[in-house]
Amino acid sequence: MFQKFLGGKTAVVTGSNSGIGLGIAHELARAGADLVLNSFTDAPEDHALAESLAAEHGVKVRYIQADMSKGAECRALIERAGACDILVNNAGIQHVAPIPDFPAEKWDAIIAINLSSAFHTTAAALPLMRQAGWGRVVNIASAHGLTASEYKSAYVAAKHGIVGLTKVTALETEKEPITCNAICPGYVLTPIVEKQIPDQMKTHNLSREDVIAKVMLHRQPSGQFATVEQMGGTAVFLCSPAADQITGTTISVDGGWTAL
Repeated sequence: MFQKFLGGKTAVVTGSNSGIGLGIAHELARAGADLVLNSFTDAPEDHALAESLAAEHGVKVRYIQADMSKGAECRALIERAGACDILVNNAGIQHVAPIPDFPAEKWDAIIAINLSSAFHTTAAALPLMRQAGWGRVVNIASAHGLTASEYKSAYVAAKHGIVGLTKVTALETEKEPITCNAICPGYVLTPIVEKQIPDQMKTHNLSREDVIAKVMLHRQPSGQFATVEQMGGTAVFLCSPAADQITGTTISVDGGWTAL
């Protein structure tokens, strides 16, 4: 879809050893960007993944471990990267419970990883972008950054916060060749979601097709999952010249969820 117009650029993608983050990393590399992959683990397979992407796309790829619940490690990730022309804030976790029963430690962890990490990485990356004379910040929010669901208080609060942080970042870079936007996915078919389907089939005593249609995608009018490739393509578009004047906004990739 895109030629290698991102050659010479370095993209740091948090939470990128699987799922949406990995899908975005693949598409950025396909467009020519060098990569810094990240997660909280530091296993041989993490570094092997980086080597595999480098070989597949003909770009430089490194894996840097960082615990995104800790602000100092978020900033150190950017410092260790050395360059950060494109920052994709993707790291996130989820927990579901009614507000009175929501564990305080889960609230703190979700706010730290899903929201505060993006503040810390952005704060560290903007000076590098200004020095380079170009930058793109892509925050992975959610349909839950624009609307809400019961039992997801921390996640919804964090994703609404990400949308707000996106707008502030855009305003603080408004006269510079730096943009900041948020992608708001609905349900995306990731390995984690795929693993949830058999459990939901048992819980609801439904077929796979009915679980997908009636439980998972009941608020996604298209009736189809988005894909990690579509998330990646959207991120690459936001880094393209066509998006030079797109900043401070959200792009929903949610099958019509937020149109309801």
